[in-house]
Amino acid sequence: MQHGKYRFIVGFLALPLGLYALFVVWPFVQSIYYSFTDWTGLSPDFKMVGFDNYKRMFHDDIFWKSLQHSLLFALVLPLVTLSLALFFAFMINVGGRRRRGGPVISGVRGSSFYKIVYFFPQVLSIAIVALLFQYAYNPDSGAVNSFLRGIGLDSVQPLWLGDPKFALWCVMAVLVWSTVGFFVVLFSAGMASIPAELYEAALLDGANRLTTFFRLTLPLLWDTVQSGWVYMGIMALGAESFAVVQIMTTGPGGPDYSTSVMVLYVYQKAFRDGQAAYATTIGVALLVVTLAFAAIVMRLGRRERLEF
Repeated sequence: MQHGKYRFIVGFLALPLGLYALFVVWPFVQSIYYSFTDWTGLSPDFKMVGFDNYKRMFHDDIFWKSLQHSLLFALVLPLVTLSLALFFAFMINVGGRRRRGGPVISGVRGSSFYKIVYFFPQVLSIAIVALLFQYAYNPDSGAVNSFLRGIGLDSVQPLWLGDPKFALWCVMAVLVWSTVGFFVVLFSAGMASIPAELYEAALLDGANRLTTFFRLTLPLLWDTVQSGWVYMGIMALGAESFAVVQIMTTGPGGPDYSTSVMVLYVYQKAFRDGQAAYATTIGVALLVVTLAFAAIVMRLGRRERLEF
């Protein structure tokens, strides 16, 4: 009987695991292999060059700039996005005033409407979002500088995406705006599942809203927050950051490589410069950074599981 059960499990998992190995694991193996060659990406002829690509990468100033920016994305974006999402979700679910005859803890009026408003950026393609903000950041006719002129700050007219001091932060702001709504809805669902009796007991013990958030809400949502941090970090290291930087910035990646990130540098080396082998080398480095980031977050965020 046990033998039949294991045979069924193996037969059930064989196809999905095979597809995963073929379309996910095997490309990684190929990338590692090609990183030791001089493959251009077009010619079928190439030769092994050993660790030459890795030596070149360690002496590549643009690579180090891109790595620094990617790590900044992975650290700042989850911190800002998840903090805002937790705040908005807490206000929506717990921030309302007590109504006569109603529960002690309640959300603000129109909480369902606010969830829709916060989630609205999620229905837009990231390419559309990037284009909209590219126009908004235009120093001459963009909405941001027009607003500054409208309130009398004519002397404050930054170039935004054209200034190396502001360009990277402008790109980050777009990613925060486009993703915070998803986590607001996610955290709101988690908070709605927490029994109201726990909040009522905390308030009877003299706890205020700030205390209930840090001592009750956040510990009970910690697994969701931790998963969101990993997801946001991987997103910041991957396709989302590439799309926004590629569409919004000059170069792209400029000015003066001030917005270059690793995934964009991989794309440029592979498809612009015809250096596919070197691009796969940077891709291998990106893989290591992503795995290390996920492992560190999971390790530092490990704590005793709380249930209710």
